[in-house]
Amino acid sequence: MTAATAAPAVTIRRRLEWPDTDAAGHQHHSVVMRWAEEAEAELLESIGYATLFGRIPRVVFEAQYLQRLWLRDPVEIRFGIDAVGRTSLTYTFEVEGPQGVAATGRMVVVHTDGNAGGAVPWPDGLRPLLTGEARPPR
Repeated sequence: MTAATAAPAVTIRRRLEWPDTDAAGHQHHSVVMRWAEEAEAELLESIGYATLFGRIPRVVFEAQYLQRLWLRDPVEIRFGIDAVGRTSLTYTFEVEGPQGVAATGRMVVVHTDGNAGGAVPWPDGLRPLLTGEARPPR
């Protein structure tokens, strides 16, 4: 995510809860993926395309864990669109905790029609919303 881009982005706030910790007492690695997916849902809803759910499977998920988060730590997840391809979309995210950035990562999804089983181009009306060239109707 860069400040120069007009592509959609969201920030969500969560707290590290008991089920999100591992035996060592800090965040379980999987909670970062769940938070990224929660932020993705918020982002898609913000541009009026929550209906993409089920048609954009993940093909890449990467996370770099930089700091530990502990039980009840508040976190802020910044999530945005980094690149839009013909049939794919790359998101990037940061998870910030009390001590600074705790995780960064990216997630790549591919647009499918839900039936044919392969990648299909983004619909003409959606692509400008994904790139930030257009704003969703209010």
